[in-house]
Amino acid sequence: MRAVRVIVAVLAGLALGGGSALWVLYNGQLLGSFEKDYWFGNDRAGSTAADPYTRGIVAAIGLLALNKSETIYFHRYKDEQGRQLREGCVYELRGAALPARWWSLTVYAADHFLPVNGQRAFSVDASQIAAGADGSWTVRIASDRAEAANWISTKAAGEFSLALRMYNPNETARDTPASIPFPRVATISCGGAS
Repeated sequence: MRAVRVIVAVLAGLALGGGSALWVLYNGQLLGSFEKDYWFGNDRAGSTAADPYTRGIVAAIGLLALNKSETIYFHRYKDEQGRQLREGCVYELRGAALPARWWSLTVYAADHFLPVNGQRAFSVDASQIAAGADGSWTVRIASDRAEAANWISTKAAGEFSLALRMYNPNETARDTPASIPFPRVATISCGGAS
């Protein structure tokens, strides 16, 4: 009887441990040790101090992370109301100059890969974005470009996420991510409704 209890306890521990690890790995927003306005980041990504969960998430989402003096990473899975970002919606991303030498914004489908849609509009970056005189910019995030100067295609993305990479960030951005003027998401329409 005692042997049965030990076996049940071991199996229960393996199931709970394995299940919780898989849940964390496939819910990349849990990468966040930092969160602001639904942007998540982890200053241990790319660090030798990364815990096993952080290393697992980085491996699962294919982030080949550099250390934070070179690049800081943020992900966004939700709109301004906390709803999952999804292909059937049209979003507008508004931003300003970011405290880094260079930055990029990329869309990833639910499988953590670029959406396969033939449009080749997976990202925008600091060198190609059409910005206003004050450094402000707007990006349309939708299945179609419409008349947008800046556009990221979500066609065939399903439920997606956005990745913001800031290369050679300044010291304040590295040490105090809350100081970063993160781009703001606004839902324009979803499934034909505004």
